[in-house]
Amino acid sequence: MWGARPVRALQAPLDRTRTSRLALFLSRHGGWRPIPRRVLNGGRSTPKKRAKDILDQKVIEDGTRGDRQKVNPLPPLDELLQKLTEIKGSDLHLKVGSPPAFRIDGDLHLSNLEPLTSQDTATYAEELLTERVAMAFEATNEADFAFGRPSLGRFRVNCYRQRGSVNIVVRAVSPASQQFDELGLPGLVGEMCDKQRGLILVTGPTGSGKSTSLGAMVDHINSTRRANIITLEDPIEILHPDKKSIVSQREVGVDTESFAEGLRRVLRQDPDVILIGEMRDRATVEAALTAAETGHLVLSSLHTIDTSESVNRVIDFFPADQQQQVRLMLAASLTAVLSQRLIPRSDGKGRVPAFELLVNTERVAERIIDPTQTNTLPEVVAEGAYYGMNSFDQSILRLYTDGVINFQDALAYASNPTDFKLQAQTTGLMTA
Repeated sequence: MWGARPVRALQAPLDRTRTSRLALFLSRHGGWRPIPRRVLNGGRSTPKKRAKDILDQKVIEDGTRGDRQKVNPLPPLDELLQKLTEIKGSDLHLKVGSPPAFRIDGDLHLSNLEPLTSQDTATYAEELLTERVAMAFEATNEADFAFGRPSLGRFRVNCYRQRGSVNIVVRAVSPASQQFDELGLPGLVGEMCDKQRGLILVTGPTGSGKSTSLGAMVDHINSTRRANIITLEDPIEILHPDKKSIVSQREVGVDTESFAEGLRRVLRQDPDVILIGEMRDRATVEAALTAAETGHLVLSSLHTIDTSESVNRVIDFFPADQQQQVRLMLAASLTAVLSQRLIPRSDGKGRVPAFELLVNTERVAERIIDPTQTNTLPEVVAEGAYYGMNSFDQSILRLYTDGVINFQDALAYASNPTDFKLQAQTTGLMTA
């Protein structure tokens, strides 16, 4: 199967009066000619059944010779997802012109399958897209959503167009049942999640494990507190069954119009804890700060590289004439900022997280309020070990000292490579 050649759909004359809505959509976005319902299960096919019917075809018409040529079927999507989970990959890429590719420990690896055609990716898209998502994709050429398989787990999907064809990226979502120590999270994270109010930010680049860390935090609260937890996500990635708490998960575009609209209503839903999947705009940030100030614990994420940039990013969402007020609100409501990076292990067995943790002490709050002092936050973090704080370079140095990562990777992921190298020399970990 892993060396199989993709199947080509049977071509048939166009019958627009009996062609499904979704097939027409795919014809515009994947270069796939509409397939009449009479070809697909006598006109009674659902989208997923239609994809299966096409995959069941074992022959294609060769118009140049007028005979029938046998080909191997396209690997089913579940088989590719099974492979993704078996090799502990993070992402599956389905791109026209290339074979299916898997991201493993940060690197992209091409499979030994045949290159995909626009018909192939359209077939996969037809299996994944619901009618609502298909309509959104038709309107915007982009779609973000999540789905699950009982035997495989949860996945986050992005469909997009490139050069007129449909491409798909599927990301495996880690289960919420992972404990803080399993993820390598600092022990102080549990104490932060036990607070009754405040704002906790988890930051880092794409693929650094922010969603996994936030999922573990929600699961910790769900397992230890009797609270009402409401999440606003786009899309919902990790499912949280009720434990000691009750968890209501709302998906943007399905259960609420937008993050801003969901947050405008959430305070009337008696929440104790609010999870915002990502702070993307000023309205969302303002609502999050207000909720944290009014006695709620708010968890959210940002795409920033370290803790000090995260503080600046929150402030920069607002115009200059409002930034001082925002500084005061942030200094009053912020609990902590946890930034993370994933670094390859020296033994080649996956990646290990490095963390930078900023805890909002009086000294930190003063520097958030005073714009002339905000640039000194990295120094405060590096000197804040008493409060549980540490910088990225301190975390990376510990990983290198313990032999978990090699020096080349430590230097590549350090925030200040020159200072890191000097510190390694000073501590005797390397020669000058």
